[in-house]
Amino acid sequence: MTAPSYLQGRGFDVEIIRTLRTKTARLEVDDGTVSIIVPFALPQERIQKIVDEKTRWVKEKLYLHSQSMPLSNKEFISGEAFPYLGRNYRLKIEAGAFQPVKLKQGRLLVTLPLESTTPDLIRNALVRWYRHQAEQRFVEKVRRYAKIIGVKPASVGVKTFKSRWGSCSVKGEILFHWKVILAPHRIVDYVVVHELCHLKHHDHSPAFWKSVEAVIPDYLECKEWLKLMGAGLEV
Repeated sequence: MTAPSYLQGRGFDVEIIRTLRTKTARLEVDDGTVSIIVPFALPQERIQKIVDEKTRWVKEKLYLHSQSMPLSNKEFISGEAFPYLGRNYRLKIEAGAFQPVKLKQGRLLVTLPLESTTPDLIRNALVRWYRHQAEQRFVEKVRRYAKIIGVKPASVGVKTFKSRWGSCSVKGEILFHWKVILAPHRIVDYVVVHELCHLKHHDHSPAFWKSVEAVIPDYLECKEWLKLMGAGLEV
């Protein structure tokens, strides 16, 4: 899989993910972001055509997402603070050709065409950045803690959950809610260890919590932090 690229839809941006592991194009809308997973060699013109043909479907999905979003006090303007791994970073918005968000000199730099600098599109650009950071960080942390716990997960990924921070399937597939990446490192570590320990104990028995405590001695504080502060992990 190569680094993602982007194209402009009619009122939304689309992330293009090229991979050798698929033979057909798949358009996805998740938490307000739009992506298309395509075969490695599929021409850009064909991708654009698929997106154009699905414009109505995408906009309906984006509308439904906007209606289900909790009311936010975010304005998505330069100078506003956004958390990442427990620290706040100021947003800086620049007009220009679309570029992925960058964390540069202590600021979250969002570059979009002038006509695209609406709150929805700025949020979508940020969410896309957070998801990519989450994918990288979770893989790193899983690799580290899996050795300590003595387990081997089958796969690691991120998604949007409605009411949980992670999941572990009986096949050993681990998924994390990307919003955990907004929390401090120790909270992210706790969530990672929690799911990895499910590879040993597929329940929340005393033995499971003992496994968690062996790696995260203050896990009860982390658990309480998520209970009290988790609802505030929003973009």
